[in-house]
Amino acid sequence: QVQLVESGGGLVQPGGSLRLSCVCSGDTFSNYVMSWYRQTPGKERELVAKISDTGGVRNYADSVKGRFTISRDNAKNTVYLQMNSLKPEDSAVYYCNADRVILRIQYWGQGTQVTVSS
Repeated sequence: QVQLVESGGGLVQPGGSLRLSCVCSGDTFSNYVMSWYRQTPGKERELVAKISDTGGVRNYADSVKGRFTISRDNAKNTVYLQMNSLKPEDSAVYYCNADRVILRIQYWGQGTQVTVSS
């Protein structure tokens, strides 16, 4: 059973930065496409960024392009989300997702709260 544990959320002022981390255990990390999603109350969970199993392909939501960077370290079983120039509208619970595409299996972390406010 894959487990995903996020960390790094918190309260930050507009224009500030945070780095989220997600550690994966229970399976071979490099088998998974990794993503970050976010969700605010009353809204659907939305994809923020995605990175391929090798890290060679990265995709971003238009709202975060140029401000957020997703990366992974397969030796540490960890995926990161570097968030710069944060805006109040970035406030949400951020979730880590692991997708074993070939087997059509996905796993979710418990989420970490990010609040951008002065």
